[in-house]
Amino acid sequence: MERFVIHGAPSALTPALSQRERGVIKQARANRVTLAAMSLDSAAPATWWARLGQRPALLLILTTLIWGSNAVAARLAVGQVSPMMLTTARWSIACVALWVVARRQVAAHWSALRPRWAYFAVMGSCGFTAFNALFYTAAHHTTAVNLALIQGVIPVLVLLGGVLFLRLRVTPLQMLGVAVTLAGVAVVAARGQWQALAALDFNVGDVAIMLASLLYAGYTLGLRSRPAVPPLVFFAAVAAVAALVSLPLLAWEVWAGRFFWPTPLGWLLLLYVGLMPSFVSQIMFIRGVELIGPARASVFLNLNPVFGPALAVLLLGEPLKPYHLLALAMVLGGIWIAERLGARPSLQNK
Repeated sequence: MERFVIHGAPSALTPALSQRERGVIKQARANRVTLAAMSLDSAAPATWWARLGQRPALLLILTTLIWGSNAVAARLAVGQVSPMMLTTARWSIACVALWVVARRQVAAHWSALRPRWAYFAVMGSCGFTAFNALFYTAAHHTTAVNLALIQGVIPVLVLLGGVLFLRLRVTPLQMLGVAVTLAGVAVVAARGQWQALAALDFNVGDVAIMLASLLYAGYTLGLRSRPAVPPLVFFAAVAAVAALVSLPLLAWEVWAGRFFWPTPLGWLLLLYVGLMPSFVSQIMFIRGVELIGPARASVFLNLNPVFGPALAVLLLGEPLKPYHLLALAMVLGGIWIAERLGARPSLQNK
């Protein structure tokens, strides 16, 4: 059987097998449980999915393309499905898909997950639920182009957070990259007008997506402390928390009279965001990291602020104004300066 395997942490085996060591062996075997939907018989003819699974660049490009499409889905959802319903359904649908493919792995690593419940509560609440609630709310007030461009600031916010809270050493070039990227976001938020920037006259949606980006940057920094479990198990645990924490937000939306039943297009969008940006893209990203490692895979994430605006223009007909192009160049240029010209700090998980 040729499989896409989600590898767990290596286990050291000794000749004397105590009860604890037998448990380690059992967990190690469970770590190699494959995603049934992605399994292939080596004797069977090669399928498109098998070929895709061996092409990391294509996998990661498709991953960022799907993530970029989330901004378009958010704008399409306006008037079709309410923001908190979209947030709740996204992670609920993702949890159902994860239960199908990862329930045995989660059960095998439950003893490692349970003591860290507070950690998962914070990560799921801030990195997934609050981020998406702000993201989908912002879509009611700003364009998909702005959503994608401002969200592109996350890598430098992670760098800046590492400096402020983790005492990471950075070079002057890295700080220059941070400044250029943040200036690019300011250009978007001010709509290319210096007067708007001076008066702090910002669109509420642009402010909301900036706050969401800050939360996700904090989530990324929090990954340094994640437990030693396979990536799919970690993702399943955080997604489960996100689904649960989003329920009070949905209840508030109903109480406030802002909830409405999704339209037919709204139901399709629920399925799309629950399966594609939340599940399929994560599986592909995990596979891409397996093939080429996290450092090289992370380079592809810089395509997010490119694909998002491009899809918004092509699918929604949104205008791409000169200040958008200037901001895109500044965001990508700042990231390139920070990540390539300067010595990149270590933000790898402990």
